[in-house]
Amino acid sequence: MDIKRTDCEAINIDIVNKVRPNMPEMNTLYELSDFFKVMGDGTRIQLLWALEESEMCVGDLAVLLNMTKSAVSHQLKVLRTAKLVRAQKRGKNVYYALDDYHVKDILEKALNHVQE
Repeated sequence: MDIKRTDCEAINIDIVNKVRPNMPEMNTLYELSDFFKVMGDGTRIQLLWALEESEMCVGDLAVLLNMTKSAVSHQLKVLRTAKLVRAQKRGKNVYYALDDYHVKDILEKALNHVQE
């Protein structure tokens, strides 16, 4: 790990040395930060919550959330890029669902946290 100089000295160097090897790499932490930026949008949270309940197409999501299809499509693209939702074409419609159980788990744990 690259150690950068700071303007202070550790008060508890034993704790610092114990924690340092358990810190994820910086690139991983930046990816985690980007993940939370995507999750930190109210519209995207609504879409994720709806998709936690059921697979849905853009039109149904637009009606449910009182949004335009264009706005829903844009947000779904962001969620797909972040690998939070997946799409499956059926006939003329594309149906969206949460990408995997991790997304549902994160949503439920976050909801439990804010409801405490």
